[in-house]
Amino acid sequence: MDVAGSTALVTGANRGIGRAFVDELLARGASRVYAAARRPELVEVTDPRVTPLHLDLLDERSIEAAAAAAPDVTLLVNNAGIATGAGLLTGDLAEVRRDLETHLFGTLRVIRAFVPALTAGGGAIVNLLSVLSWAATPQGSGSYSVAKAAEWNMTNGVRVELAGRKVLVQGVHLGAADTDMMAGSDAPKIAPADVARASLDGVRDDLIEVLADDPSRFVKAALAGDPAQLYG
Repeated sequence: MDVAGSTALVTGANRGIGRAFVDELLARGASRVYAAARRPELVEVTDPRVTPLHLDLLDERSIEAAAAAAPDVTLLVNNAGIATGAGLLTGDLAEVRRDLETHLFGTLRVIRAFVPALTAGGGAIVNLLSVLSWAATPQGSGSYSVAKAAEWNMTNGVRVELAGRKVLVQGVHLGAADTDMMAGSDAPKIAPADVARASLDGVRDDLIEVLADDPSRFVKAALAGDPAQLYG
């Protein structure tokens, strides 16, 4: 798919990776970018091609309204998310459900709302996933990891259901990115702009999976071996 001339919608577009996607889409010649966020007033508009749009993954009516307001979308970037930090054994189950409602069901609702536009003339769906789709860590990420694993296989399932309808469905995996969500982590972090570039290069090349950094490449390779190398 050629990003130039496309009409894109990016969720969670007010900061971090979402903001980087907006900038990269504009740099590659997108004709319009809907910058969707729970608080669209926080979206910084520096280009007339950017249209702020209200969209909350936990509010189905807002998703339906966004789809009605943006019927011309050809490239959908599902970036919005949360990290409750809930543990699986002692954490609040309501927070575990909130992670799942956001990453799995919220993202799926967005996809379902925009599929009619995307299939009308061919398009692309990009889902921002995580290295934690494939591995759990002890740093309070149990709930997030479960939600991202579910979103990963939902991405695969959507791809299968859209087979033959000229829609690329891409999953993007990364470790830590230099965003507000990861501000308290001292792990090596990839720049949000690098994530956006890697993903959109993959859209150009029809790649269904993008491994944006070394941690994602290491964990993906390790899945074929003894899981003790991840949990030993």
